[in-house]
Amino acid sequence: MARRTQVTFASCNLFNINLPGLPIYNDKDGWDQEIYDKKVAWTGQMINTVGSDIWGFQELWHAKALKDVFKAAKPEEEYTLMAPPGHAGESIVCAGAVRKDILVGEPEWISDFPEKFRLDSGGDDPQTGEIAVSIHAFSRPVLHFRVKPRSNGKTISVYVAHLKSKAPSKIYYEQWYKDHKTYYSKHSSALGAAISTIRRTAEAAALRMILTEEMKGNENPVVVLGDLNDSQLSNTLNILTGQPNYLLSGLDKGGSDTALYTTGTLQEYRSLRDVYYTHIYQKIKETLDHILVSQEFYDNSRKRLWAFKGMELFNDHLNADNHKEDGLSDHGIVRATFEYRPAK
Repeated sequence: MARRTQVTFASCNLFNINLPGLPIYNDKDGWDQEIYDKKVAWTGQMINTVGSDIWGFQELWHAKALKDVFKAAKPEEEYTLMAPPGHAGESIVCAGAVRKDILVGEPEWISDFPEKFRLDSGGDDPQTGEIAVSIHAFSRPVLHFRVKPRSNGKTISVYVAHLKSKAPSKIYYEQWYKDHKTYYSKHSSALGAAISTIRRTAEAAALRMILTEEMKGNENPVVVLGDLNDSQLSNTLNILTGQPNYLLSGLDKGGSDTALYTTGTLQEYRSLRDVYYTHIYQKIKETLDHILVSQEFYDNSRKRLWAFKGMELFNDHLNADNHKEDGLSDHGIVRATFEYRPAK
């Protein structure tokens, strides 16, 4: 039976890993064998280097690709891999891997928003116009599974998410764009970015509803791993976390029933300088990949079960020039470590 005194969580974007020759988006040929082999070898090496107990992955196209990665990693036999049954290269999902002695039950993939999800408002005052957003599903299904690092401890609920990217939606497929192409072509970037932002915000709100239902009125430990495509102080993250108060004193006095705490912020409070980034776009370094934890993992919480030991970031490869050709991910890998130390 598992009796761990420490547990580690990690999040890794696999950068559209699919089997060689299978299409990726509009690229009908996908990866060639040489680049695929490089991707598998590099990712397997990083699995060994990071050495996490629980993994959350994004941008998996094919279940066999995940198996190939863990065959390249020496501890293959130590993990249970999680990808949807029959997932064979036709769509993108979140995936996972967990050391076999701590996985509880079967994983599930959540595609649909909660049944009563609504983004519909007549406005807060006479100057505010009506708004209605029609969206009912995640762009990438959210993976949910449970782990139990200690046989005499509580089961931890883990969610792996990949929210809509900041890249502008391609509106030139839309009929309204085609009907007035001369006009809308001047505004396609702004309108496309707005649509992406609205979609990502809606996904964050839907996931927040799922998390609230899981956490409210109980002491269930929850962890969210993922490429959330926004920084830790963004509106997206504020929706997901509930913007909790981080106490800098008063051990065992804080915590909030449905709040989530970013390990990036927890690490910043322990660091002399913040150099935390997981993605580079047009030379701008930003944090898009996160580990969010409930009050049961927050040091200053009266409900603490696991104490934060530290967060590490593996991002040296982001400075390489050719991620595709070299088989690298275009995101950093984030890992957080916790020690079993319940509040007195």
